[in-house]
Amino acid sequence: MHSRPVTRHVRPVAAAALVALIGGTLIAPAAASAAPSPDVPTAPVLTSDSTWHYLDDNADPARGDANLRVWTTPSYDDSAWKSAQGAFGAKNGALGKVGPHQPRSLLNHYIGDTKTTVPTYFFRTDFTLEAGVADQVASLAGTVTYDDALVVWVNGTKVASYVDGRITETTNLEYAGDSNGDPLTSTFAAKGDLLKDGENTIAVALYQDRSTSSDIYFDLSELKLVSANAEPVAAPPTRVILTPTTTPETSQSFSWLAGDASHTTGQVQIAPVSGGTVRTVDAGSVGVVNGNPLQHFSATVDGLTPASDYRYRVGFEGSWSDWHEFRTADPKATDFQFVYYGDAQIGLDTTWPSVVKQAEANAPRSIGSVHAGDLINTGSNETEWLNWFKGMQNSAATTNVMAAPGNHEYSGDKMLTAWKANFEYPHNNPSTGTVGELANLAQGDTDVARQYKAYFEHWSEFAKETAYYTDYQNVRFITLNATRDTTFLTPTGLPECTIDACPKNDVSRLWTRFQAAWLDHILSDSPSKWNVVTFHQPVYSTSAGRDEPILRDEWVPVFERNDIDLVMMGHDHTYARGYKNTTATETPGLTTGPVYMVSNSGAKHYNLETPERNVWTNNGATQVMRGERVTTYQVIDVSKDQLVYRSYIAEKVAGASTDKNVGDVYDEFTVTKYDDGEKWVTEAGMTPPAQQVPASLTLQAPTVTAGDAVSLSGAGFAAGEKVLFELRSEPVSVGEATADADGALQASITIPASTPAGVHTLVAIRENGDEVAAPVTVAAAEVPGGGGTGETPGGGDSDGDAGDAGAEDSDALEGSLATTGADSMPYLAAAGVLLLVGLALVAVRRRRAREEVDAS
Repeated sequence: MHSRPVTRHVRPVAAAALVALIGGTLIAPAAASAAPSPDVPTAPVLTSDSTWHYLDDNADPARGDANLRVWTTPSYDDSAWKSAQGAFGAKNGALGKVGPHQPRSLLNHYIGDTKTTVPTYFFRTDFTLEAGVADQVASLAGTVTYDDALVVWVNGTKVASYVDGRITETTNLEYAGDSNGDPLTSTFAAKGDLLKDGENTIAVALYQDRSTSSDIYFDLSELKLVSANAEPVAAPPTRVILTPTTTPETSQSFSWLAGDASHTTGQVQIAPVSGGTVRTVDAGSVGVVNGNPLQHFSATVDGLTPASDYRYRVGFEGSWSDWHEFRTADPKATDFQFVYYGDAQIGLDTTWPSVVKQAEANAPRSIGSVHAGDLINTGSNETEWLNWFKGMQNSAATTNVMAAPGNHEYSGDKMLTAWKANFEYPHNNPSTGTVGELANLAQGDTDVARQYKAYFEHWSEFAKETAYYTDYQNVRFITLNATRDTTFLTPTGLPECTIDACPKNDVSRLWTRFQAAWLDHILSDSPSKWNVVTFHQPVYSTSAGRDEPILRDEWVPVFERNDIDLVMMGHDHTYARGYKNTTATETPGLTTGPVYMVSNSGAKHYNLETPERNVWTNNGATQVMRGERVTTYQVIDVSKDQLVYRSYIAEKVAGASTDKNVGDVYDEFTVTKYDDGEKWVTEAGMTPPAQQVPASLTLQAPTVTAGDAVSLSGAGFAAGEKVLFELRSEPVSVGEATADADGALQASITIPASTPAGVHTLVAIRENGDEVAAPVTVAAAEVPGGGGTGETPGGGDSDGDAGDAGAEDSDALEGSLATTGADSMPYLAAAGVLLLVGLALVAVRRRRAREEVDAS
């Protein structure tokens, strides 16, 4: 085992020699070695007690400079700014607590004599490094607490940005951030390359989220330097998580967070539980996010054996995680469980761990979990990510996590950097090559086409790990990205387009349609019997005041057309389950199409929409179940022909819409699907209709002589159904039969004596027009007086009276002309004139026979 050495920045220090010439005489060549450089300080270089220069009067610190961020550079003169020690803040204009935090220095809260808040505050401070120290610094790590949004610069370079979705970068003074309640605490890191010997400048912009906000707060509680010469600290990784690949039978993806900032490499060690060689696989660094100085790592291990138990650990020598176990998928198995969670989001340190613990107890055969977005409340908040992973600690390390991003994953992290660092998902996302004819919009040399191309290329890259699918033991798990924020949807350098047809005018719908086209594509050739889809915002909203018409317009037709089995959603912090009315049957509680559900797995609760404004009923759907003030998780049991869905109550709060207790089954239904695609959705306690056996015919004997009868039996017909029989290819009606109460029938069918020898088709025509066929081999009938097989039509001797033969066997001649197309016997052309007369007679009689059949 080995680890990659920590990068060090060392400048050569030249040796110095003191040469003194006194009176023109060389006194002594005094060679002196350079003194060792001072050590990197181990104490923080900045704390809450540090003094800052700050601007809180709504003035632009750029002072008209073309460089808006000139005020972040070391050379900027801030001598005219105010000066005070941290922390800084205000509560309704006074020096009061902001959440649990008490500021030391009061910020001017309002603009002049108004009650309009100052939009942005600016801070600068310095620390000094002795000569030679900067080159020894690998990185610097800081901790900040803020309300509402914050950006940090080191010597003019931006190193951290929090809740920054509304920061435009076009002005210094603007409102930004979200109203998140109490101040947030985050960590940040920066490379040591940004530092220099001497004075170093830290600059901060603090944003108020709105003009009426009641508080503001900023504190940089610690800024430390990490030495490049330090040995890696022994510390086990955290956030160990399994995520699926496209081939879960033979491969597995792993992700984790380094145990210490000194860890720059990572590995996976893996071996069969039954024994065998331990493989070591190098991981890739995904980088640092949210200002957390710890590296994220991920690795995918292939070459595994299906249906096998493996043990693994992650990290590197001296800093390994515990050994964990998982099992690869079994392509021959059908039975397993998986768990579906709605939003965790709030109560991540209290409610969430309890919900997961209950789900694990009720799903001992689970292969993993699907999450319908909003795992956390603020994407840039590392404490929330820490708590979410802590709640999932056991199940995430032993079973696969399949998560969809929600709108809160974008909060403070518009490009989903934390999401993509924490999770490793298949890159089989929507792309220009998988959206079918929609990609044609990007073809051509017009402004419209160029803009389509820019959007599609951007989405093909951005959609990675936010929309994906995997097939696990006959279930295709599909994840979509339902959030439609223009910040992440807009590519840099978007080509100009000014007419109404430009895609920029309907980006939200286009992004949704882009995924719909991909979904149609991957469902059209899905090898799995079951198809389930997960995303955040519901197509049928449940809580008050919400509606997603774009998602409903673009995605529901795809779900219905491809007969998706389960559509699992979140976002609304209520519970609902139902179906589209077009899939209902005449039997109450029995439907045939996709099932839609919304779940809430956290401590945040909303009110249900009123019956009058119910999005489901107002858009052709039925809510079978709806509830509020309940926290649930769902366990789905998968078998060959059924999905059994059960929702369990994990927590209740005041006003809960159910009398059931925590731990009870809250909702239940079953999806039954037979191998021929016939599907039924039944409420709890109902028995699904028996599988409809395809209608079939069975002949008692495979060969029958023309003119004789053949016995047959049939099955799979409707009770009392009347069935007509024809001999093909040119239809000849040969009888009928009626099925009994069990859909079975018995019949004896006479094959016309005139039927030529060969293979024919006996067809049963059902009342609905469907046909059921069976092959029958017909042997030629003996010709009366011919003493043989009648190979010469007409029967007489070779030079006999052909006219008599034609008269005596006119029926046989007719039948032989109404052939079924299999090995027809040739007719000799002797006695041509009389034969032509016979043929004309046959044609007339055959036409009359057909008319009689049609009339019947």
